[in-house]
Parts: sequence; C-alpha cells; structure tokens
Amino acid sequence: MRALVVEDDKRIAAFVRRGLREQSFAVDVAHDGDSGLHFALTETYDVIILDILLPERDGKSVLKAIRADGVTTPVIMLTAVDSVRSKVEVLDMGADDYITKPFSGSELLARIRSIRRRATGQSQAPFNAADLVLDPASHQVTRGDRKIELTAKEYSLLYLLMENAGHPVTRTMIIEQVWDRNFDSFTNVVDVHMSRLRAKIDRDFDRKLIRTIKGVGYVLTDED
Repeated sequence: MRALVVEDDKRIAAFVRRGLREQSFAVDVAHDGDSGLHFALTETYDVIILDILLPERDGKSVLKAIRADGVTTPVIMLTAVDSVRSKVEVLDMGADDYITKPFSGSELLARIRSIRRRATGQSQAPFNAADLVLDPASHQVTRGDRKIELTAKEYSLLYLLMENAGHPVTRTMIIEQVWDRNFDSFTNVVDVHMSRLRAKIDRDFDRKLIRTIKGVGYVLTDED
C-alpha cells in the first residue's frame, strides 16, 4: 500500500510517515503544494494525506486540481482550524475526510482504514491460501496453528502476493507498491526481503506456497 503525505511542517510529516510505515505503507512526502500535486498526478497511491495551509499552492487548490484531473484516490485533509464551514467546504470539494491538528496516530490510521473500506466497498476480510492466513484488520499472519512474525516490509510483500494469489507479481509491481519513489531499483533489496519472507512462510512446511517465476517475478499459489 502506498501513501502520499503533503505537509510543510517537517515534524508532523515525519510523525505521519513513521506511523504509516509501521503499518506497512510505502510513503512519499512533499512539503509544498506544487510538489504534492505533481506526485498526486504522476504516481498511484492508496491514500493522500493533505494539509490545507501549504507554501506554493494551498491544499484546497491541490485537492481541486487532482479531482479535476480525474484522480479518485481517497484524500484526508489536515488543518489547524476546527471550523464546520471549513470542513463542509473541503468535503464538498471532494475530500473524503477531515482531521484537525493536533491528532493522534491511531485516529489517523482509523480514518484511513474507514475510507479505504468505503472506497473498495469491502470489509477487511482475511486472505487465505492453503493453511496460510493474513488478517488485514489485526495485521496477524498464521500458517496452520503457528503465528508468523513479519517485519513491515515482509508483511507488505505477503499482502501483495496474497492480494494477487494465483497471478504473477513482477519486480516492478513490488517496487511500485511496497517501496517509495526514492527506492534504488538496481539493488538486491527486493530479493533479500523476499528470501527472508519465504524462509518464514515456507521453510518449515512441506508445502511451498511462494514460487519464483524466472524472468517475471513471484507467485503465491496453493496449487500442487
């Protein structure tokens, strides 16, 4: 999952980025409206966290521009002004939610989960493949009766594989959806993380679920 944070206060931006990364998001950050608009129009995100008061171009202008361009990514607006009129204005402009500073990380994450459920029209039902279960609601992964502890990146990789179970997941897909835009695609970081994930998911089990497709990428399948 990918998120864009557009916030000129670097302390708040770092706080939000850290919280999202702990929940397995790949996060891009922009500190002004022009950069935020560029990211929103050229990259694909699952959610955009957008401050209203920004240098270069304010958040309302950014929101208006991305909606005019047809971008339907859920947007949560951030502001220090707790005004009903301001809330109504940004919601009418196309924002999906509104949160007033200061806010807690848990509140922001809850709102993200809520708008993503509304956007997909689905509840966060667990993913299943053979005896492997990933529960997005609790972030727990089990295989059989064993709980599997994963790092944030390993969890994101497994989520992507299980979301596309039975279909190839390419290296490009992994880089775009698990890492942010600053990722160096010439390193072997993807391979290292995938090797560690496979060790945790498959090593102690007779039935191997994650397979390599030479020249393509990986696939998670419960077929023999």
